[in-house]
Formats: sequence, structure tokens, C-alpha cells
Amino acid sequence: MGSLLSHRLISETGSPSGYWVAIITIVALSFFKSTFAQSSLCRTSCGDIPINYPFGIDDGCGSPYYRHVFICSDSGNLELRTPSGRYPVRNVSYSDPHILVSDPFMWNCDDGDNFRPTRPFSLDTSNPFSLSSQNEYLFFNCSEDDVLIEPKPSFCERFPERCDSSCDSASYLCRHLPDCPAELSGRSSCCSYYPKATESLRLMLQYCASYTSVHWRTSGAAPPYDQVPEYGIRVDFDIPVTTRCLQCQDNSKGGGTCGFDTRSQSFLCLCHEGNATTFCTDHGISGHSKRIGVIAAPPQPQPAN
Repeated sequence: MGSLLSHRLISETGSPSGYWVAIITIVALSFFKSTFAQSSLCRTSCGDIPINYPFGIDDGCGSPYYRHVFICSDSGNLELRTPSGRYPVRNVSYSDPHILVSDPFMWNCDDGDNFRPTRPFSLDTSNPFSLSSQNEYLFFNCSEDDVLIEPKPSFCERFPERCDSSCDSASYLCRHLPDCPAELSGRSSCCSYYPKATESLRLMLQYCASYTSVHWRTSGAAPPYDQVPEYGIRVDFDIPVTTRCLQCQDNSKGGGTCGFDTRSQSFLCLCHEGNATTFCTDHGISGHSKRIGVIAAPPQPQPAN
């Protein structure tokens, strides 16, 4: 293919020097076409879920602290990638920064007394993620020889720091499983426990048949009915606020998109004209970059689950 193209260009231009001029022209046109659409490479949604800073589903978009945490499938389904697997994302809130994910391996009402094998949910400690304290975990059929199971006094709900770490067999959620039409049979047991670390969760599952996560969602109703239990895992996150990103996003300064260099992970303001190290209308700065491939990096290999 290359030799045929070379022969054709030389024959049309009349000389080898003309051939190189044509090649340079083709490369330059491709270069400017690519740089003009740099900022448009950052998708702003996946399905009906908005993707805003600090996140990105295209490499080089958003904050490098959250690089490769989201995957957007061809069918428009957003997934959160963690060391324990990939989990469907139900919602992302930026005003009250958190992500709601579901774990198909966890117990649900349809399972009833059929406790399927599961695996503990975990987060990458290198990312500024944390399991929300609004999560509550229910464990089923735990071994009483290995797990301390006992009803907790009512004051533990107001002063949890003054209570021990037993698994509460008389919790409200065990007595009122959300969305379940019937309770578990008398053959199965339930207790509520909040593990403070992934290791605690993994240890509990060594002695319990299964578990599920329930978070408390704000419904907007008047107290005390403003909190509604709902299955899912709430993951809180931080939004790193930097002066450079605020300048980059400022419409009076060009309205760019905050991103980063995929090689050095240093900040870049992604603009229609290319990439800037400050903001889009700061054309006089020597650090203004026109490099292509910064956010159009080849896709990273996905881990097999």
C-alpha cells in the first residue's frame, strides 16, 4: 500500500520533492483536524448519567486521581471499576458528592432463603473514594461460634461509638427488609453490622452465608420519614478544586474542559483549538500545546472478571 501511494504521489507531483510536500500537507491537515476537536473528545454523559469533573470516561478527561474508574459500555451503561470487580452505576451526584452502585452478587429479596455465593465489595485505596457511613450491611446465617451476634440497646442508634462491634440481630432493617413482601423464614438469621474496613467485610463473609448493602436515601418528606432504605452501595468521593481548573472552565476565559496529559498526568485545559496549560484564551503563553493524542490515548486493557 505504501509503495503504491508513493508511486502515485511521485507520478502526480512530478518529483520526489513534490511527494514529500504532499505527505507533509496530508499530515498537517490531519493534525489540525484532530486538534480542533480535542475538547469534544470528552463525553459528558453515559446513558442518562452526566459525566462532569472530576470524572471522565475518555482517557485524559477530568482529574488524573480518577483515571480509569468509569467504563461506559457500547449500550450506554456506566460501570465503576474497583479491585473486586465492575459494578453498574445507578446515579452520580455532584452536589452531594457520591456514587450509587449495585452489586449483582449481593443478596436480594428474590433470593429469599437461597443464599448465593458472594464476594466482598472493595475500593481502590489509591483513589479518593470512601464507603459512606450511610451504608448499612445485613449479614445472613452467620456462625454464632465465630461472630458476636446480639441485640444492641436502642441508645446505640444515637451513640454508636459507645457500643461494641457486635452484629445486631434486632436491627430495624432485619425486621423490615426493604421492598421484601415477606420476612426470612425461621431457618435463616439476619444481623446488621457496619465494617470499618474491607478486611472486616471479608472476614465476616468467611463466617456468613451472604450479605447485602442498604443505604439511606433522602426522600424529601418531613422527618422522621425523610430517610428511606434502599438496596445499593453509596460511595462518597472528593472533588479536587484547583485554581487552574476553575480558570479553565471559566466561560469568560474560553470555557475549556479540565483534563490532563496521559503521559505526565500534569494539568491541561482542553480547548477547541488544542490544549493549554492555563486557559483557552491565554494564547500568548509559551506552554500552549497543540499535541494530538493527549486524550485520544489507546484504550487500556480491561481486567478479566
